[in-house]
Order: sequence, then structure tokens, then C-alpha cells
Amino acid sequence: MSILESGINLKKHKGKHFLTLLDYSSDEIKELLEFSLLLKKYQKEGVPHQFLAGKTLAMIFEKSSTRTRVSFEVGMTQLGGAALFLSSKDSQLGRGEPISDTAQVLSRYVDGIMIRTHGHEIIEELASFSTVPVINALTDDFHPCQAMADIMTIFEVKGTFQGVKAVYIGDGNNVAHSLLIACAKVGIDVAIATPKGYEPKQWIVNEIETICKETGAKFTLTNDPIEAVRNADVIYTDVWTSMGYEEETAKRLEDFSQFQVNKDLMTYAKGDYMFLHCLPAHRGEEVSAEVIDGKNSFIFDQAENRLHVQKAILVALMGN
Repeated sequence: MSILESGINLKKHKGKHFLTLLDYSSDEIKELLEFSLLLKKYQKEGVPHQFLAGKTLAMIFEKSSTRTRVSFEVGMTQLGGAALFLSSKDSQLGRGEPISDTAQVLSRYVDGIMIRTHGHEIIEELASFSTVPVINALTDDFHPCQAMADIMTIFEVKGTFQGVKAVYIGDGNNVAHSLLIACAKVGIDVAIATPKGYEPKQWIVNEIETICKETGAKFTLTNDPIEAVRNADVIYTDVWTSMGYEEETAKRLEDFSQFQVNKDLMTYAKGDYMFLHCLPAHRGEEVSAEVIDGKNSFIFDQAENRLHVQKAILVALMGN
């Protein structure tokens, strides 16, 4: 089967980078979601979809991972291609080779580069020197592949984006940044509640407010979790201490103590709310076990959807 037979036109995406959803229009994001749903259907029904036969993806990991590595590697296999794992210990990046050199060398060998790294400026430099698509599998500022899986899961459960209110409770980190952007782009009303001092970066807030004016979505930034959660359809949280901030653990446990997603907080949400978490989770910290393991939790559907959205992104950027 060819991509053209899917009925979805992906030509506009070919050769692009996937660094942040700020670079993608609402229509482009919805096209990728539509294709993600189709690829999921193919995979469930056993329909061959080896759109990347003969293609190779280099996967650079400077941060540890379970879901990201497995989903990208399995995704490339299902698409008929191959994935090559490179940790900082296994590559010359770990010995100080310039990012520009790594980008130009890998571009001669592979058809795409996926990287999970620290500062967002690293991936921007990599992309500026790469002649093949670069995919952001996580930086300190953004996690766009996760956000695509998040909104795909919301659509599958709610059947629409219109009239849906999604709320993020916790640290205004990379996951929060990308979730807020993704929701605003597709017209989901979005709110975020953080302790004072842990809000999303102001320039990203400004971008989200601009997007909401274009799509008609509502955006709320507050330090009150109850205010945020009122009449919410989707509740989302993440660990209170992200990778790289371990030395702040004790302070964060104290600062976030009133921001746990638990049964009491959920009484302010709609009865059919859905709970999401990007995982790994710390039960008893950011979320109680009764919520994350309850009937309203869709965390494993959400984790699975990383596979499907990433396959869609890979095909769109690297396909013929």
C-alpha cells in the first residue's frame, strides 16, 4: 500500500523538522492526528503499512527513556524501516564532537534523526545543520510527540475537541508547555494550575494566548487547582521533579503538597472526566493510586498512542 492510498495528503510535511508544535498549523496537526488514527487502525487490523521500507532513523538519547525508545524503535520496524540507538556514551557527542559535525555526518547515513536531549538550543542547532528531518523526542522546553499522543487520546475518548476543557495540574515544565500548545491549536479549552514560581515560561504563555485568539480556545493560568479543575473533562499531571531537577526534590515535595490529583480534587471535575499522565508516575505524590488506577484513567491508551502518532510523524517527514 502506498501513502497516497490512505487518502491523506502528507506532501507538505516531507522534509520538515518536528521540533515544537508552534511550528505547525492547526490544520497540519489535525492531518497528522487523522493519519495517526489510520495507522492505529492498520496496526490493529494487521494491514501492512511499510511506508518507510529501506529507511533508517538515528535515535540519539542524552536522557534515559522507556516509552520513547521502544515506541520509536517498534514504530520504525512496523513501517518497514530500521532504527539505530545512540546514547551519548556510544557516540562522539559524549566526547565533545560539535553538534554541527554530528548533524552533517548522520545526514549522510540516515533518513531522519530523533533526539532526546537537554537544552532546546541543542536540537535547534542539530536541525540547522541536518539535511534530513529532525524529531524532538524531548527537550527541557518541549515534548511535542507526547502532546500529540495526549490530544489523540482525548479525541478517541471524547470524540471531539470542541467544548472540551483540559486541565494540567503541577509543574509548568516541558510536558505542560507542549500540552497547552497542542490543546490551544486544536481548539480545546485549557487551564493550568501550578504553585507560585512554577508557572510555564512567560514567552510560551504569550504564544498560547495568541493561538487561543486564533482558534477560539480559552486559556486559564492559576495557582488554585480547584479553580482550574471546575467542570473539567480532562485532568493531566506529571511528576513534580523532572529529570535534571533531582536536587530540588525535598523543596518541590513541600511546594507541590497542595497540588496532588486525588479523589477530593476530582469532585470538582465532571463525572466522566478522563485522567492522563505521561508516565512514569509516582503514586502517592503527584497523583493518588485511586485516581491513576481508577476507571477514569486512560494512561495506558495514552502511552500506546505514542507509537501511533510517532509513526505518523515519521512517515510524514521521511516518506516518499
